[in-house]
Amino acid sequence: MNRQRIRYSMIFILFLLFPAIFYYMSPYIIIDGTIHGVITGSFILFSLQFITALILGRLFCGWICPAGGVQEAVFRINEKRIKKGNIIKWILWVPWIATIVLLAIRNKGYSTIEIAYNTMYGISISDIYSFITYLCVLFLIVLPGLLVGKRSFCHHVCWMAPFMILGETIGRKLKFPQLQLKADKEKCIQCHLCTKNCPMSLEVEQMIEKKRVYDKECIKCLNCIDICPKNVIKLEFNNKNKIRSLTPL
Repeated sequence: MNRQRIRYSMIFILFLLFPAIFYYMSPYIIIDGTIHGVITGSFILFSLQFITALILGRLFCGWICPAGGVQEAVFRINEKRIKKGNIIKWILWVPWIATIVLLAIRNKGYSTIEIAYNTMYGISISDIYSFITYLCVLFLIVLPGLLVGKRSFCHHVCWMAPFMILGETIGRKLKFPQLQLKADKEKCIQCHLCTKNCPMSLEVEQMIEKKRVYDKECIKCLNCIDICPKNVIKLEFNNKNKIRSLTPL
């Protein structure tokens, strides 16, 4: 369980830093930068999310994302599991990406890189308008969790998740070495702890029964590994080489 305390600490600390860094995750800043031919910090971050997901999947969501930190804090208010369904975020994501691509084509690409674009000394909140924008983004993240259930923002709204879902899917198709979960069905005692405690409301037990512990909404938080009393699930690279550095602490 020490590993989960480390994970919770990381995403909570990053949530505390969120006011200073949220422009680097902004869906608007990348559009504004594209209009002016600038590769922004958000452009670079989204690109890195896609590239790292080719091998690591959605590890960012489980261990680094500040939005994940505030959502898991909301679990204390609403721990309701939600039904699987992520079509909404794709309906939002596709026209957003199409807009960026069309703007880039119209402007004949990008001419400069400015990681701290639209920030003051690299800090996102530099005036009252930025602070109000931050509060609106925070409200957008928290409200789905309060009304719908566990990490609803991740499932239904998040504009970053599709980059990693696509990256992981392409990585699997191209047979890249990837972080994967593997289960020993025979060890499972059906205690329901893995499913009950999954922050993404995934049916972990059903996946164990099918001997395929994989879902596009899995954020590699490893809670299912750490909470299992029988060590049913293990973390591996392509089901061959065990990642010793990520074994339970």
